[in-house]
Amino acid sequence: MKEMILQTKVAVCTYDELQTADREVVDAARAATANSYAVYSNFNVGAAVRLSNGTIVSGSNQENAAYPSGLCAERTTLFWANSQYPNEAVETLAIAARTAQGELEMPIPPCGACRQVILETEKRFGNTIRIILYGAKQCYIIEDGIKALLPLSFDSAFLE
Repeated sequence: MKEMILQTKVAVCTYDELQTADREVVDAARAATANSYAVYSNFNVGAAVRLSNGTIVSGSNQENAAYPSGLCAERTTLFWANSQYPNEAVETLAIAARTAQGELEMPIPPCGACRQVILETEKRFGNTIRIILYGAKQCYIIEDGIKALLPLSFDSAFLE
């Protein structure tokens, strides 16, 4: 039997250490938390993407009393960006969250369903998406795209 070791490289920094372009997309994600409809969980999530043409698109989580009918901020953002800008690749994705007590100190990662949608978006455009997870105390930057967060992923290659 052989063993595989999977590693993920994550850069850890503070908000102030982010480059200006990264702060812009993070700020859009932070602002998007205010548009969240999270009356059941009170967990407001915002996401924003920078497209290849420089446009920043944001979205937020939208809950429903029938929980599976809601949608995460990441998917709301990516689906809107892909439908409105079908020829513009997503270059950077930022995610932020807050509760009634304020912004979360530590970054939150995307859920499994969102990771799968990010993977499909990378495949759609043939590029790796930089992912920035925002927390008030520190931020995580994943330069290697979603496969760093979703190793052994399922994609269309298995359907061939």
